[in-house]
Amino acid sequence: MRALVQAGLLLGIGFGGFVDGIVLHQILQWHGMVSSALTPADLIAAKVNMFWDGIFHAGMWAFAGAGVLLLWRATRRAPLAGEGRRLVAAAVLGWALFNGIEGVVDHHLLDLHHVRDFVSRRLPWDLGFLAVSLVLGALSAPLALRRPRGA
Repeated sequence: MRALVQAGLLLGIGFGGFVDGIVLHQILQWHGMVSSALTPADLIAAKVNMFWDGIFHAGMWAFAGAGVLLLWRATRRAPLAGEGRRLVAAAVLGWALFNGIEGVVDHHLLDLHHVRDFVSRRLPWDLGFLAVSLVLGALSAPLALRRPRGA
């Protein structure tokens, strides 16, 4: 079932990135990929942000595609009856890993953007984002990483 967990992790990273990019970047427009480093105050800066958002989405597409490929391979190797919860838990764990890594690297270390770039107090939003990641990880990891019976 290791391949199933790996597939779930990659799917979770990809879909977690899609949620971030679609909801926070495009629908709510709270930030762009480099909006803290280059405020999209004019058309050129907005286009640069949009380009990097596209690169980000392409990367998330690659993670999701790799997850689908691993899931397909896992289904060909072993019967997966009763393993749906493990797959979902691994995907939630992947989403938590994505949020945690992206939150620390992009929000804190590189200062590329923040959850809410265009507010006076960004830190509470960034810390809340990391707190959600910790909760998702804590809830999903025990089920995703448990040993199968008889192993």
